[in-house]
Amino acid sequence: MTSQHQASYRATVAFCHDVVMAAASFVLSMFLRLGERLFEYDTVVLVQWTAMFSAVAGIVFLSMRLYAGIWRYASLNDMMAIARAVSLTILVFLPILFLATRLDGYPRSTLVINWFVLIALLAGPRLVYRVFKDRRLDNVLRRDQTRRVPLVLVGAGDAAELFIRATNRSPSSAYSVVGIVDDKGTRVGRDIHGVRVLGTVADIPAVVARLARTGRPPQRLVITREPVDGAEVRALLELADRHGMTLSRLPNLTDFRSGTAEEASTIAPVAIEDLLGRAQTVLDRDGMMGLVHDKRVLVTGAGGTIGAELARQIAAFGPSHLVLIDNSEYALYAIDLELHETYQTLSRRAILADVRDRARIGRIIAEEAPELVFHAAALKHVPMVELQPEEGVLTNVIGTRTVADACRANGVRAMVLISTDKAVNPSSVMGATKRIAESCCQALDVVEASRPDHRGPRTRFITVRFGNVLGSTGSVVPLFQRQLAAGGPLTVTHPDMKRFFMTVREAVELVLEASVLGTRDAAHGGKIYVLDMGEPVRIADLAKQMILLSGRRPDIDVKIVYTGPRPGEKLNEEILHDAESLVPTEYTGILLAAPRTADHALLARSIDELAQLARAGARGDLLAMIQRLVPEFRPAAAVETRATASG
Repeated sequence: MTSQHQASYRATVAFCHDVVMAAASFVLSMFLRLGERLFEYDTVVLVQWTAMFSAVAGIVFLSMRLYAGIWRYASLNDMMAIARAVSLTILVFLPILFLATRLDGYPRSTLVINWFVLIALLAGPRLVYRVFKDRRLDNVLRRDQTRRVPLVLVGAGDAAELFIRATNRSPSSAYSVVGIVDDKGTRVGRDIHGVRVLGTVADIPAVVARLARTGRPPQRLVITREPVDGAEVRALLELADRHGMTLSRLPNLTDFRSGTAEEASTIAPVAIEDLLGRAQTVLDRDGMMGLVHDKRVLVTGAGGTIGAELARQIAAFGPSHLVLIDNSEYALYAIDLELHETYQTLSRRAILADVRDRARIGRIIAEEAPELVFHAAALKHVPMVELQPEEGVLTNVIGTRTVADACRANGVRAMVLISTDKAVNPSSVMGATKRIAESCCQALDVVEASRPDHRGPRTRFITVRFGNVLGSTGSVVPLFQRQLAAGGPLTVTHPDMKRFFMTVREAVELVLEASVLGTRDAAHGGKIYVLDMGEPVRIADLAKQMILLSGRRPDIDVKIVYTGPRPGEKLNEEILHDAESLVPTEYTGILLAAPRTADHALLARSIDELAQLARAGARGDLLAMIQRLVPEFRPAAAVETRATASG
């Protein structure tokens, strides 16, 4: 018998069962109402009434799809469906009986009794069947319990209930929940599907000791709720490590796709993003849609971490045309292929080009006529640019001016410059070149804002500044992951080094929101949007936490080696200059800074001179020129000296 025939057979049996129960409920209700006087009724009349009620019940049950459910998983929803079906049956039967008999000889209160009796007769067998199946499965699970990984759940909410129920139903589950700790403490002492809530999060050491005495010491601590504060995750990670456990988490309830018990009982390692624990920012999706939808958009550096994420999120908002520019053939191919597979109807063009090529960039923007340009192309690796400052100047400064000039010449509505916190009081050439790029866009924004309307459409120049992005190319997280895969050691430059971190998705979302603000409010001309990065993270702590997440112990299984700051690095990054003050905007997570603005004509001449020095390879004069343009630039030697003194 095929599965389809088997399901049809079971539905037929269930239907016959319910019709029989309807007939039995009618007779039983009459008996409960009349007692022995029931036997005084004419048998033929009683049979007719019973048959009439059963027929109505059968039609109602079929029409309400009462057999779409599975008895094995009978739940409160099924009970509600039964109650609705029984109520409709009574309501339909009453007028039919009235038309047939004028209710002569039929006690009306019987209908109320019948409502309760029929619900009991329909729901009871379903619940008994489920209990029988659950107990039989429980016997199988008990025999298999010793082979399962014992774990303690953190949180006694809906996700914990779903996980326990899923593991109980699945003989192939690898886990056994031996206890729960409640973060609020309101459910201590209560049970969820037979698993006791043993205490609060603060009681975890006592809970672990108590379970160890019973012979079932937990091997894993599992976070069941979302969202979780990053500090709490870090504390749980250290707590789990002290008691020989690993830390994991459940996926979001909305992440489940198939709804199977095996999927609902899965757990995942805690990700680096969980350690940050940044609160989810409420986004203006309508504003972002209005910014991008049905617009022609161009992204430079589209193959990089930020550029690729920009391309993904922009594509999701449905631009009329999307242009991707990058000078890396493979990186450009990869993002173009991804967008083709995800958004097959999207009009797009991938162009291999260098933002330093003035003539080519000018032709591209003239031909493609974008309304929005996101400039993410840059050299960002601090030590690499420190060794080759000419390249940093040509890409970060000259490349930015090249794109900006092309935008002005072709009436682009807005250009968005992606900047970095390393541009604030820079200690590296990379940071200093990004600060000059900021100054260039600020000056152009002021010039455009003051330009008469009759000279053509104005271009807004919007600068967005933020810190490190988790997992970006060349960042510390992929480096640590490679070092862990090789068995260590993990190299950290300095014990006190701190950095701001943000996920790439959140960073790009806020970039788009800042772009909405920048294009909407011309009064912010020449200012810089700064993303709220939260609290800085010690790199040494991040290294220890990544070791713990891999199931190993810092300085025992995997060593941490301090190598000293590299050229251009400083111990602590900043998000604003001393002379800047941050002003909140209407969007949470986005602040507004007003650094000094240079005169455009003077800055343009200085950048021309900078370009000549870079192309001539006059490194000494080049660094001196950078120092004049960015007075707060502190060369790498000073940083190394300070780091040595503090170490």
